[in-house]
Amino acid sequence: MSALVKSSLARKWVMALSGLFLVIFLTQHFVINITSVIAPDTFNEWSHFMGYNVLVQYIAQPILIGGLIVHFIMGIVLDYQNRKARPIKYAKFSGNSNSTWVSRNMIITGLVVLAFLGLHMYDFWVHEMAYKYIESNPEDPTRYLPELKEKFEPFWRTVIYVISFILLSMHLWHGFNSSFQSMGAKAVNKGDGLRKATYAWSVLIPAGFIFIALYHHFTHS
Repeated sequence: MSALVKSSLARKWVMALSGLFLVIFLTQHFVINITSVIAPDTFNEWSHFMGYNVLVQYIAQPILIGGLIVHFIMGIVLDYQNRKARPIKYAKFSGNSNSTWVSRNMIITGLVVLAFLGLHMYDFWVHEMAYKYIESNPEDPTRYLPELKEKFEPFWRTVIYVISFILLSMHLWHGFNSSFQSMGAKAVNKGDGLRKATYAWSVLIPAGFIFIALYHHFTHS
């Protein structure tokens, strides 16, 4: 870990790989959650499987948490070192001539997303742990959709989710593309299909999560 922190190239690779790993997780998370709208029974089945499968709980979940920790630690380290190496902070900044607002404030959008993940884990992961291990409730494969709808009933919580996914989209808009650049994918710089795909994904997946939140808020009974 010490060697990674000291090596600029290694830091960028770790940041890129951990980011791409989280992109894969986010895609899988979206696929499961969109079924809460289009196939509620499937959502309950998949959620129950994820909640009680040993491999998911004791292998995949710790790996995911580790990936999140590494990504955010590397993000903070890179931001600090970039600012340290740039004593003059865009004194003559004008529009996008130097860089975009998103690229200069990845640490801000990242920290907001991290705060949102704290709320998300409180809403779902902490509840799940309490349900299974503290309250010792029996398995109920049909409980997941009603619990999801209940979370999005309060207007304030739905607004927080919507704003957080907008910021996540902004974070991904720059970060997803930068991950490939850090790994040497020169084609991303040419505006070809790969670049367009990263931009499309950065908009469509967060927009899909926003749709899910709004759908359950307005259809809650």
